[in-house]
Amino acid sequence: MNEWQYIIVSAIVALGGWFIRSLSISGAIATIIVGTIVGIGFSWNGLILLGLFFVSSSMWSKIGKNKKKKLMEKVEKGECRDYIQVFANGGIPALISFLSLFHPSPSWLPLFLISVAAANADTWASEIGSLSKQPPRLLTNFKKVEAGTSGAVTLLGTAAAFFGAAFIAAAGAVQWENISVMTIAFFGWLGSLFDTWFGAVWQAVHRCPICGMQTERKEHCGQKTVHMKGYRFVNNDVVNVLSIACSTLIYVVLSIF
Repeated sequence: MNEWQYIIVSAIVALGGWFIRSLSISGAIATIIVGTIVGIGFSWNGLILLGLFFVSSSMWSKIGKNKKKKLMEKVEKGECRDYIQVFANGGIPALISFLSLFHPSPSWLPLFLISVAAANADTWASEIGSLSKQPPRLLTNFKKVEAGTSGAVTLLGTAAAFFGAAFIAAAGAVQWENISVMTIAFFGWLGSLFDTWFGAVWQAVHRCPICGMQTERKEHCGQKTVHMKGYRFVNNDVVNVLSIACSTLIYVVLSIF
């Protein structure tokens, strides 16, 4: 049965991700779950698309590691993704795949492509944008902020987001007929814009009482950090889910009208 083939292939990918330290053990298990559901919903084409997202994201995360190490103090989690991070990025594509099994329709395909494109756009923006030589600017007021600040953008990161979405859109067009690359790329890029906006407005930011650094972490320098702004329950994983959901829902609304 194909279901077992999807499980085996997903397990091989997950094992590879764990081996290169892109996935934790829990992240590897979540990858198998997401990959299997996507495979059942959209066959090998969907699994290939998900694989392109994972491989390209892992590749970019390894580039410029020395510079990115300096930013690790500001973010809550590192490059080794746990199950929450996997579900935050792959949960909506998996949900769309699952729903397509009960209500088969061609309408599910663009939603699936947009959800993966949005996840890929955000990842490319973060991984490539962090290498920018120019300081990022906060999306809400365009003031210069430190690299790694949630809700901040650079020209390099913004361009990377679009090309990340376009990469998935182009891969989708190769595998399926009647796919508008620009439409998928635009809504995927829109997802990364939502991610930045939510990061700037809603995501929790804390301050270390020892060194004064603003960080996403709840602990720093061995001490609990002080909540400064944003909602306490909104971390980067929540922002990822919301941004992917928004980009797909807006496409649905515009398609209806």
